[in-house]
Amino acid sequence: MSVHYTLNLRVFWPLVTGFCTALVCLYHVLSGRGGSAAPQDSEDAGFPLLKAILLLLLGYLLLRFRHAARQRFLPRVPHQGLTPSSSRLLNEPGLSVLLESYYEHEVRLSPHVLGHSKAHVSRIVGELVRAGRARGSPGPSPGGALALAFRGDFVQVGSAYEQHKIRRPDGFDVLVPLRLPPLVALEPRGLGSEPELPLALRGCFVCALKAPPSSPSGGAGSQWHRDSKPFSDGFCVDLRGRRHLSAALVSRWFQAHLQRCLATVRYSLEERCRVSLSPGGLDQPPTLHILPCRTDYGCCRLSMAVRLIPAVHLGDGVFLVAPPLPLPPPGLPSELPGGLRVEALWGLNTARQEQRLLGWLQERAPPGACHLKCLQLLKALRDLGARGLDPVASSQWGRILSSYTLKTSLLTLLLRGDPLHCWEEVHLRERLEELVLYLRDCLLRHRPLFHCFLGPDGAVGLTAEIGQLPKVLRESAPVDLLASFDGRAREFVAARLVSTWRRLPQLLRPYGGPRYLARSTQPRNQRVQVFPEHDP
Repeated sequence: MSVHYTLNLRVFWPLVTGFCTALVCLYHVLSGRGGSAAPQDSEDAGFPLLKAILLLLLGYLLLRFRHAARQRFLPRVPHQGLTPSSSRLLNEPGLSVLLESYYEHEVRLSPHVLGHSKAHVSRIVGELVRAGRARGSPGPSPGGALALAFRGDFVQVGSAYEQHKIRRPDGFDVLVPLRLPPLVALEPRGLGSEPELPLALRGCFVCALKAPPSSPSGGAGSQWHRDSKPFSDGFCVDLRGRRHLSAALVSRWFQAHLQRCLATVRYSLEERCRVSLSPGGLDQPPTLHILPCRTDYGCCRLSMAVRLIPAVHLGDGVFLVAPPLPLPPPGLPSELPGGLRVEALWGLNTARQEQRLLGWLQERAPPGACHLKCLQLLKALRDLGARGLDPVASSQWGRILSSYTLKTSLLTLLLRGDPLHCWEEVHLRERLEELVLYLRDCLLRHRPLFHCFLGPDGAVGLTAEIGQLPKVLRESAPVDLLASFDGRAREFVAARLVSTWRRLPQLLRPYGGPRYLARSTQPRNQRVQVFPEHDP
């Protein structure tokens, strides 16, 4: 389902032709019933009808092939002294024009449709989490009176809320913050400095239960252990002699609680949409599917999938989420070195800081800056490069060039000190090429791709713009987002990414015809793309 309001001429003109033909036939029938005609007149009564039908068909055929006729009879540009290949390149649109045309027709989302979709998701998810807060947890659930509950709000994260989502507004990510019991406090710790852990898990966190300071007699600590035992038994696992909050147990409770809340609000939602919930696991959160009803005639109703991610608030808009992101590699054993367990690992979500950082950069950038547009085209370039790959290679390609990896590379380039006027619309092709080259260098281990907010050097000097980061983030070790991937896989992705960029004019050639270029604004820079010779 397209999200652009464009006229499909292949359907429009046959409908117009059929409608006019039906009108002529109806007029002929009504005029025949109106009065008696002479016998000689009735013999020639069919001629005007046949002539009208033939004229309509002839007009339809002329309109149908107007582009081919226009291209055939256009005056050709003289090309004395040019080789045939250079003449062909001269007559074809440049890469900048093709990128602009492709962006307008295949990548860019309609703000109208995206706005309606986000509002619809907010209403549905808002009712769901409010029902979860009011309902609470019944007695038989793990933890009893000290069980988890919904905090009553939700946090919208992901590309749809950062203005760089592409193609269709049918997928959304929403964090559902959880409310901990009053007696429970957490002590999070990053795993970036654990040398024995796999590289894929260096960006994960563990959350130990934090006991209150005990009195010299030890009575307060013993009482806290007795009071928190129901919660500890229901939601925690033992790691290195301490109880830690388990992401797997929390996710299991979260899915069951979502089902109960959905049963509560399903009846009130029946007139607007059909809602169902698909369960998740250690690698995926539960997904809420919203299908429009046939009786709902609201604007821009699409079938949407909303990933509901349980989150624990650390402070300053930073959350720990389950399942951990990035996802652990498949086949990872449950018992990890150092007494750690996979079900106790949490991922970090800094979407609020990233949204603030993008907003701050947007304020500093010149009007019409193309940094978000570059990110959208880079994601579209990734999707073009995945065509023709087998399922295993395609999955590997998508995990290495994830949307978060591409966004981190853009933020790194924006924060490295170059003036933001270099990101004006006229430099779109150069900035996109720079992003591809930077990703290639990171994949070939020429430079690391660090998380923007982990480590003492994360987001240096931006505290006033994005807010104070929690202490656990500042004290964590820097994490390279690409360090966990195999060297051969990284070389393959780097080579295919550069090859896709080189072949981009051929891949985008269908969007260089008159049908597309007539409705696209042509950028001023239309030079032929030249890629450095030292690329792999």
